[in-house]
Amino acid sequence: MSSLMECSLETIINIFHHYSTRLEHHDKLNQREFKQMVRKELPNFLKKQKRDEAAINHILEELDTNGDKELNFEEFSVLIARLTVASHEEMHKNAPPGVGHSHGPGFGESRGTCKSGTEQTGHGHGHSHGGHGHSHNH
Repeated sequence: MSSLMECSLETIINIFHHYSTRLEHHDKLNQREFKQMVRKELPNFLKKQKRDEAAINHILEELDTNGDKELNFEEFSVLIARLTVASHEEMHKNAPPGVGHSHGPGFGESRGTCKSGTEQTGHGHGHSHGGHGHSHNH
């Protein structure tokens, strides 16, 4: 059985290929495919940008390091990394006040719809961040 992280990585890869195989090169996202993916797969992460064609084009241009007007998987992975970091920061910003380390909702606004590893297995876990820890029991 795959771990939650392995499943998450596979999901990211599958989503990339779901959109990259629609037109032209089958291992790259062109501008149209990228826009479709942003609108469908990132509705909460990029709320303002998803309605703004210029903003989406700017994101694509910034990620397109080789200048071919398409995103290969390596370039796409930079977007995933940036969104992950931004969401993590948002989780800390929205964390409920109190002692210890906790996370509020990130940009994904999952509100419990995204399953953690403990929810999949039914077991609790604990971890620490710089000397302060917390645990989750489900």
